[in-house]
Amino acid sequence: MSWIRKLSRQSLFFSGGFAALHLFSQHVYTIRGAGGPSMLPTIHVRDDFLIISRRHVRGRDIRVGDVVSYWHPVEAHVSVVKRVIGMPGDFVLRDTPGSDSDMMIQIPEGHIWVVGDSLSASLDSRIHGPIPLALVRGKVLYRLRLTEPHFSRIENNLRPVKDEDA
Repeated sequence: MSWIRKLSRQSLFFSGGFAALHLFSQHVYTIRGAGGPSMLPTIHVRDDFLIISRRHVRGRDIRVGDVVSYWHPVEAHVSVVKRVIGMPGDFVLRDTPGSDSDMMIQIPEGHIWVVGDSLSASLDSRIHGPIPLALVRGKVLYRLRLTEPHFSRIENNLRPVKDEDA
């Protein structure tokens, strides 16, 4: 009888630990690997792991310049990471700067406009259009690069344009 009690206690311990880990990764922070060149040089193609805050799910407290993780709008269960360059109501350039088109569009309510830091290698809102806030999984806060084992904060490096710069 003693070994059954011990086994059930261990099962409860491991089940509780697994449940706590699952709740933590779904509601607090999650870690995922990076892939693809679209966010170079901010995030490397390989060897980078991202710490994502789940507090920002569905776009909560997201600002222009933040890097977000979201579900791909066309391919189900594919997670994407891009930089936010437009919020609901903002006007953004629809195509790549320097292209033949200078068409501006207004981002609809409940959506954001995202692009990769490496414009030539990114499939983003310029292709798929505005991304629904409901697809946002969280905000990328840190990068862990395996080749240089330390955490680096993912900075919001967009700055407002001054009148003399325009």
